[in-house]
Amino acid sequence: MTDALVIGAGPAGLMAAEALAAAGRRVLVAEAKPSPARKLLMAGKSGLNITHDDPAARFAAHYSAGWLAPILAGFGPAGVMDWCRGLGQEVFTGSSGRVFPEAMKASPLLRAWLRRLEAGGAVLRTRWRWTGWQDGALAFDTPQGPHLERPAVTVLALGGASWPRLGSDAAWVPWLQARGVPVAPFRPANMGFGVDWSDRMAPLFGRPVKDVALLAGERRERGEFVLSARGIEGGGVYAVSALVRDGAPLALDLAPARSLAEVAGRLARPRGKDSTANWLRKALRLDPVKIALLHEWGRPLPADPARLARLVKALPVRHTGPRPIAEAISSAGGIPREALTDGLELTALPGVFACGEMLDWEAPTGGYLLTACLATGLHAGRAAAARG
Repeated sequence: MTDALVIGAGPAGLMAAEALAAAGRRVLVAEAKPSPARKLLMAGKSGLNITHDDPAARFAAHYSAGWLAPILAGFGPAGVMDWCRGLGQEVFTGSSGRVFPEAMKASPLLRAWLRRLEAGGAVLRTRWRWTGWQDGALAFDTPQGPHLERPAVTVLALGGASWPRLGSDAAWVPWLQARGVPVAPFRPANMGFGVDWSDRMAPLFGRPVKDVALLAGERRERGEFVLSARGIEGGGVYAVSALVRDGAPLALDLAPARSLAEVAGRLARPRGKDSTANWLRKALRLDPVKIALLHEWGRPLPADPARLARLVKALPVRHTGPRPIAEAISSAGGIPREALTDGLELTALPGVFACGEMLDWEAPTGGYLLTACLATGLHAGRAAAARG
């Protein structure tokens, strides 16, 4: 009989497996895909943002779920950085506070991690797709045919509902619900928003919108984003995406370094024979992308300088809502805290623990997502290892 079973070989699952193996448990890791940690590898293609170097209180404040605070205190940014170094991967902190491995990519870190897990006795089985329970056992479709496991303890690390092609498809939801585990509906998080663009915007697709402030309710976020045929996406949009998804109006400040009074004053100067585009470029130093957005969402532009200034400082974004969850970086929803013990054991399923994005929490990009997956995986793995 398997002593400890981990289902899902993403960051949370591998961290749970490491904790179990370190406690002397015989660990089997079952992964549905042909290789482990596919979402981690995809996220690291442009540089693996492993954590964010914030003080503990400020770091925890970025999460929607306050109950994560003690878990993050047990394995926060400093712990993640030390863990990386323990795998032979030195890290550095960028000017924004984001932390990256010096190698930048995820693959060297993952290779070192898998080698250490193997040396610790953990066994990884790929193409093992969990299909629920059968006769009280956990059932799998494997390359060798159907297989049943009856472990002493199980850690579920099955992901949320974003990027299903990489494995996070939420297929597990009905199986847990059938056994009395509540699951909050999944919603996209850290996602873009659809826009029905006019034809004149097509030449600008792929262009960044730099040096703007995104206004969502009371939130003001300096950043940048990208225009695409589907809408708007990128770091600045992701930072306010939860608020906008939940109903807050979205607007852009196209001149964030200038006050409303300064913008109005500059627009009140004589225009001469300049075209509208040249006038806005000279008066406010707006680039062609910002000017195009001003026309797209503010047409017809008011002639009154004061009204136009208000438009420049708070241009309403006309969007069609969040892009589909399959395109989102992460998801909100999942197993709520009230369905879990302090050790992340499912109260309805003694001996079964859960971690990572299948729990009901969300956070912005910037290392926060990955740190919480690692921290909850470690927490659940240690709790499972301590269970008799």
